[in-house]
Amino acid sequence: MKFTSKLASGTALAVLLTGCGEEHSQYKLTEQGKELFGGVTANEQAKDKKTEAPQGNGEDATDKVSAEVGGASAKAPELTGEMLNEDRLDLTKKIHALIAKTADPASEAEMKTYELSVPKAGDAKITMVAVPGGEFTIGSPEGEEGRDPDEGPQRKIQVEPMWVCEIEIPWAVYRAYYENGDARKKDGTLKEVEPDTELADLVAQPTPQYMDMFVNGTFSPDDEYPAMEMTNHAANKFCQWLSAQTGHFYRLPTEAEWEYACRAGSTTKYFWGDDASKADEYAWFEDNSDFTYQKVKLKRPNAFGLYDMVGNVSEWTLDQYTADAYKQIEDGAVEPWVVPTTRYPRVFRGGNWNTAVDKLRSASREQSDKELKYQDPQVPKSIWYHTDAQHVGFRIIRPMKTPSAEMMHRYWNTDAGIQKFNQEDLGQ
Repeated sequence: MKFTSKLASGTALAVLLTGCGEEHSQYKLTEQGKELFGGVTANEQAKDKKTEAPQGNGEDATDKVSAEVGGASAKAPELTGEMLNEDRLDLTKKIHALIAKTADPASEAEMKTYELSVPKAGDAKITMVAVPGGEFTIGSPEGEEGRDPDEGPQRKIQVEPMWVCEIEIPWAVYRAYYENGDARKKDGTLKEVEPDTELADLVAQPTPQYMDMFVNGTFSPDDEYPAMEMTNHAANKFCQWLSAQTGHFYRLPTEAEWEYACRAGSTTKYFWGDDASKADEYAWFEDNSDFTYQKVKLKRPNAFGLYDMVGNVSEWTLDQYTADAYKQIEDGAVEPWVVPTTRYPRVFRGGNWNTAVDKLRSASREQSDKELKYQDPQVPKSIWYHTDAQHVGFRIIRPMKTPSAEMMHRYWNTDAGIQKFNQEDLGQ
């Protein structure tokens, strides 16, 4: 079957739908989308066969997923045209070649939960939970209490199998990335590159920050707390940095993937049901957080075994925010992605330590804006930090099927320090 996105005229975004079964979806770009990304074509099925190789890098495979396989997954179609940070595509190709040495699972049934060791973070470990693919309904019904208009209309969405990080990325892992200790340009690239420089170090990384993100001790910097205050761009480049040293492809989830992972098979207001009084068992929010974030994994997980999917810190997704996003995709769409064409607004999800209980609903949507950099004194403002976002963090996913190097690059590069984006920070 084929799925074609429906785009409202004049909307500055593109919706990408990945393939399903033997065929591929189609997607269209608005004029503003074409200006940034160019035209569109569907990708052919991958022809190269990978060599079988064991999972390495300290991974301990556990908890085999017992899900029924719903058919072969297809590779994602390719975006064509202008590519952000295209001058760094060669680096992405080198990382892709490293990742290609490890074969993807032959089927969803072979996916296992595993422990990921991060070399650059002193071998700090995070757990990647195997999540089966399936169909779910994104958004909320019109009668749901606390519902916002941007949560509809509801659509049935197909999500491919993936691994999802058990927790929000903690300081134990993120600190080595943002405190990388190297002399870097404003765009995060190294000022000097040696012949033996490692791939992970070649990835653009944060420059030193100007502001105290911990607000004089109000927010703990301890390893067990979720990292926060990063931009969407910084979170994306973290995924590239992590991939370069572990040999697997990691990225942010799309908004649809995030809601699928949050719901974990539920169709209720909250992933635990409709009873808001049970929120204290599952989430940190304004009623119990003491107005600061908390250590990860202290509350009960959802049915997939994922902790803090709602509350604590809101979580970045890959998508551009638009109030009518769900109007632009059809029922049955596979892995829709609202491809960003501007720096703001982007989607983050899940509510946080400072939100009311209704923002913990699985369908609740949030959006970024330039006020998250209000205290940043730089001109242009940093592409790495949101000085006023102690409530925003992220978690990562790993799709079962590895995309092409070109698609990998686009996932990791949805922002850049270019004039048209920097002007957004200044309200121009």
